[in-house]
Amino acid sequence: MSFKFDSDHIDWHQIRAEPSFDEYKLAYEYSILGHDKESGTLDMLMRWAGDGGHCERHRHTGVTSTLVLEGEQHLDELLPDGSIRHKVRRAGDYALSLGVEPPHLERGGPEGGIALLSMHTSNGLLFEILDAELKVLAEISIEELVTRWGAR
Repeated sequence: MSFKFDSDHIDWHQIRAEPSFDEYKLAYEYSILGHDKESGTLDMLMRWAGDGGHCERHRHTGVTSTLVLEGEQHLDELLPDGSIRHKVRRAGDYALSLGVEPPHLERGGPEGGIALLSMHTSNGLLFEILDAELKVLAEISIEELVTRWGAR
C-alpha cells in the first residue's frame, strides 16, 4: 500500500519566540485533529522545520503514542544526572510513552519533520512545560490546548 501525507491542507498554528527564549530556539507548528475531554483524548500533529526550532521543554503526564509521518523527530531527553540522551525517530517510526519518561525537547531533522501524537489522560492533564531547572512553568490540559487552538 502506498500513502502520501499532504501537509499543505492542514490548518497549522505557529508557535515562535524570540531567539533569546531560554537556550533553544522555540519554533514549531501544531494542528489539533480531534479531542474528547470526557474520555481524556487529544490527537494532534506537530511540525518542525529543518532550522533547529524546538517545541517547549516538557514532560508528558499521560500516555502518548507518536508516529513520525515525514522527515525526522529528534528528542533530547534530559536525564536526572544532567546528561542528555539523544534519540532520532524517522518517518514510519512509532513510540509509546507511558508518562514516566524524562523531560525532553523535540525538533525536526535536517529536512524537518511531522509527527502524529495521540495523547490520553485520566485527569485532563497532557504535559508540563518546564524551565531550564526543570521546574514546572505551566500545566497543559486538554481544555487549555483546545482553548489556545480556538483563540488563534
